Amino acid sequence: MATPLAPALAEIKALLLDGGRLVRAVAGGRMRNMDPPWRRIELRPVALKAGPHLQTVAYDERQAHTSNAAFGPAAEQAVDALLALGMGTWHVETLDGTVQLRVTKKGEAMVSRSGRATPVARSLDHDRAKPRLLDPADPFWRAVGIADGDGRIKPTRQDKYRQVEEFVRALDAVLKEAELPAGRPLRVVDLGCGNAYLTFAAYRFLTHVRGLSVAFTGVDAKRQARERNTELAASLGWDGLHFIEGTIAEAPVDGADVVLALHACDTATDDALARAVAWGARHVLAAPCCHHDLQRQLREGEPPASYGLLTRHGILRERFADVLTDALRASLMRQAGYRTEIIEFVPSEHTPRNTLLRAVRTGARPDARTTADYAALVKEWGVTPKLSTLLAREPGF
Repeated sequence: MATPLAPALAEIKALLLDGGRLVRAVAGGRMRNMDPPWRRIELRPVALKAGPHLQTVAYDERQAHTSNAAFGPAAEQAVDALLALGMGTWHVETLDGTVQLRVTKKGEAMVSRSGRATPVARSLDHDRAKPRLLDPADPFWRAVGIADGDGRIKPTRQDKYRQVEEFVRALDAVLKEAELPAGRPLRVVDLGCGNAYLTFAAYRFLTHVRGLSVAFTGVDAKRQARERNTELAASLGWDGLHFIEGTIAEAPVDGADVVLALHACDTATDDALARAVAWGARHVLAAPCCHHDLQRQLREGEPPASYGLLTRHGILRERFADVLTDALRASLMRQAGYRTEIIEFVPSEHTPRNTLLRAVRTGARPDARTTADYAALVKEWGVTPKLSTLLAREPGF
């Protein structure tokens, strides 16, 4: 039941200022007719040399801003300022339980409270180190333009840095369970590498952190990309990293154990998947970008009966085409003998194109249900995925 807002905010304030009981708090959203400068705020108590403080981490669209206020008048002033911003929701965890507040459109408070069945541990460490796969101060980040001259990730490149690191994390998870080739380097190909942020990061991680012998190739259709990336690899002394010029479908690459593709546009992702299947690559990790091909087919065709509302509006048709395209890609990869899953590899605030198709070759033939479901779906929607056309050229598919 809705209650007056002022007493509810007073309760939130008291909880935030109770340094002995507070575990953490998160605020987000916005009240009606308010425009907070932050998209998310996190608070927690920390133990500093100067005594206990309330730490606030405020997130804008690019980076996090951290501040600390000693419990007492300073913390109270900081909390009053935060509560006045007009955040739409508050989630506060204490040693006793959780209080959640949501501000309604009418400016009232919807408050829910829950007790804690089991004790919770609090961490009062000031600097909680994030587990990084690669040190942000590693010189290669500066070489590729992600870090500045002081070895700090540039504010404008934070999103790209997170995308690349989380993609490499997904690669690491796959290879930890993999049987690596004996007697030769692991062959890795990044198709449509562009400026090669992922290529350089993955090579550095596999060789420097994992200690693997790797033959890494970056492929891009632009001559400028090949020349730039080759020069950077030479300046770093990375002999196992090479770049070639060519399309994803036709670049002169003999084969690969691992195929990567980060945001290859539209059907270029299909070219990358088909190339991986043709090589018999053991592992495939592809983060698709735009999906124009099926969007066009949906726009030009007739939807199945009772599904017209999904394609009537352009924005909904676009989003549905994204889902349909990747669902069909996953099914086709399964039919090609790959165990396939689609996951979110990085939070959406870093890129809206944050799905990752991850496939491992097993050689198993698809079951009848997989094939039948795929055939029924493409028939019902009257679409022809580009990947199906490419794979039809492969023997035995």
